Amino acid sequence: MVYNIGVLLVSFFSLFSQSLSFSARLVPAMYVFGDSLVDAGNNNYLVFSLVKANFPHNGIDFPTKKPTGRFCNGKNAVDLLSEIVGLPPSPPYLSVAFKLKKSRNQFLTGANFASGGSGIMNQTNKMFSLSLTKQVGYFLAVHKALNKQLGPTGANKHFSKSLFLIVTGSNDIFSYFGSDELRNKSTPSQYVNLMSFTLKGQLKRLYNLGARKFVFVGTGLIGCIPSERNKNKGEQCNEEVNHWSVKYNEALRLMLRNLKFELNGINYSYFDGYSVMQNFIQKPTAYGFSEVKAACCGMGKLKAEIPCLPISSYCNNRSNHLFWDGSHPTEAAHRIFVDHIFYGPLQYTFPVNVKKLIAI
Repeated sequence: MVYNIGVLLVSFFSLFSQSLSFSARLVPAMYVFGDSLVDAGNNNYLVFSLVKANFPHNGIDFPTKKPTGRFCNGKNAVDLLSEIVGLPPSPPYLSVAFKLKKSRNQFLTGANFASGGSGIMNQTNKMFSLSLTKQVGYFLAVHKALNKQLGPTGANKHFSKSLFLIVTGSNDIFSYFGSDELRNKSTPSQYVNLMSFTLKGQLKRLYNLGARKFVFVGTGLIGCIPSERNKNKGEQCNEEVNHWSVKYNEALRLMLRNLKFELNGINYSYFDGYSVMQNFIQKPTAYGFSEVKAACCGMGKLKAEIPCLPISSYCNNRSNHLFWDGSHPTEAAHRIFVDHIFYGPLQYTFPVNVKKLIAI
């Protein structure tokens, strides 16, 4: 028998590469909940949503060079964290929701439920996005499918070892300060405590569905994004918004510490995105940035008066910019965030970084 050496080599390296991919997988899956910072395209499927990124120049640096619905020039934090833990990118849930029976295997490595514009509170941009409550409700459908596919014991083991990433809260804070109705109902302090309390309820739902390892990203220095600076004289940050971002993060950390005592077996990693973003702005060159005020894509002052649209201009030196558009980081910034989330020192991750969380 004559063997085709080329075919044998291709087969060998194919098997070898699959083996490496399998051995590099640190967790079985990652399930993602949150807002536009981690949305992978769910809003593309919301017919009446005005909060979308499925048009140029978004995605200009994505591997396909096409817009995907990510609010970024390239990959976002979820894509990059998936690469580190050896997983394919979690698909937007709505992209496969209507063919769930045919596509169950896609959810074995995770699913992305995040929705641009969404928040913890149900009323936050409710006309245009999927609230966290709804996102967790969609996870229930995935849970049922995998429970049927893997069996109860197998599904419980699968979910207990998977990562549950939650990135939300910024839009709730913006909504509060943009709504007379909300401000008349409660003080800022009451509101951020209500955010924390409401989030706790959703975490308990996920816990009861088998989630045990959570990754939380606190709200950032959101008063310093270009769209907020653009509203102020001298392009200054909105310090009131920043103050309540800090207060929400404090309430979130306290809630998480208490939850650890309430729920047996729960573990988490909290990432202090606020402090890291503050470092970017105060010491930009240390992180490779030369522009930390203006957006890369947009029009007008700070490229934040008109959002990143097909008619907008965009910068060529995207790796030097902290912000892609008026509200979202560039892929370069996402990469640094993710390095801190996974490998981060204790001053940025509490009580452990994601690398240590996986090992628990």
